[in-house]
Amino acid sequence: MPKIQTKKQNSKRIKRKIAQGVVHIRTTMNNVIVTVTDKKGNVLVWSSAGLCGFKGARKGTPFAAQSAVQDAVTRAEEFGIQSVEVILNGSGSGRESALRAFLPLKTKVSLIRDITPVPHNGCRPPKKRRV
Repeated sequence: MPKIQTKKQNSKRIKRKIAQGVVHIRTTMNNVIVTVTDKKGNVLVWSSAGLCGFKGARKGTPFAAQSAVQDAVTRAEEFGIQSVEVILNGSGSGRESALRAFLPLKTKVSLIRDITPVPHNGCRPPKKRRV
């Protein structure tokens, strides 16, 4: 039986061109996580303060948040993203500086949405300590 030869496909992935994306910024007290997705929610690139070289308590600083956003958005520009929507989540100290990180970049911010969960007097707090 003769062997059937098949063409070997290139192992390089073709980067798709996307005009508009969504930047999800999750800020906690200890870290900042930035994820860039397309409009459907498929992740293109992500970055965090720990990935940018910050360790320990410095991951929660505003400068670490700024560098994480710049790293993620510059890597997302390879996909051809020109405008983004920003979705903020969390109450860390890097919220404001993460938004300021978009000023020197080429990408335009078309929308800023804050989806930080705020309790409307939800769970009952623990009882007071008697010392």
